[in-house]
Amino acid sequence: MSGKLNDKVVLVTGGNGLLGRAIAERLQLDGAIVLNADIAVTTTADLSNIYCDITSEASVSQMLEQIVGKYGRIDAVVNNAYPRTKDWGTKFEQIPFASWQKNIDLQLNSYFLVSQQALHYMKSAKSGAIVNMSSIYGVVGPDFSVYNGTEMTMPAAYSAIKGALVNLTRYMASYFGPYNIRVNCVSPGGVFDHQPDSFVSNYEAKVPLRRMALPADIAPAVSFLLSGDASYITGQNLLIDGGWTCI
Repeated sequence: MSGKLNDKVVLVTGGNGLLGRAIAERLQLDGAIVLNADIAVTTTADLSNIYCDITSEASVSQMLEQIVGKYGRIDAVVNNAYPRTKDWGTKFEQIPFASWQKNIDLQLNSYFLVSQQALHYMKSAKSGAIVNMSSIYGVVGPDFSVYNGTEMTMPAAYSAIKGALVNLTRYMASYFGPYNIRVNCVSPGGVFDHQPDSFVSNYEAKVPLRRMALPADIAPAVSFLLSGDASYITGQNLLIDGGWTCI
């Protein structure tokens, strides 16, 4: 344990997910008090698990009131949750407009909501840090050739949402910088999650390091950006992609 996050109260949304679990575990190793906000958990007395629907203003408000009521503060937030509709991944020509609208609401608007309400407490404390989880596809266009031979595709809303998060991060960093609050973004490349072999082969052939990312490749960067080691870093988007975006 490094101790660089000792006793920091850190909220991680979507901590039950692939990246969320790895991030939460790393933050705990570095000394943080990690609170996992997820719709798939029941709230525990220590709030290490706390039920929250991040798309609901009332649910988010209640969650943050519980956290501040118990710990007196919230030091950091990792916006990591990934809510989406059941038809996520529909090809562009076939996306119902209502689905497009819903996914923008579920993902982008929930990141805004959690951030806005957490920043209220951070602003009063004149201290805090936020990391937003974006993606390489919030920065560059997708290479559709990696999906050849699979039923997979790159959801159009994903690019729009992740790109918007990068610039929302810059906005919040600029706006809240005078209150000693830092806001940064982490943009992973493709993370291995037992995708079809053909996709993995296609992807790994194109990335300079010749492998997909693992959750353990991403989590340390989140911890770093929340820590004092990054005390003069704000408004940045850290791409962790094995070199994908350098070529």
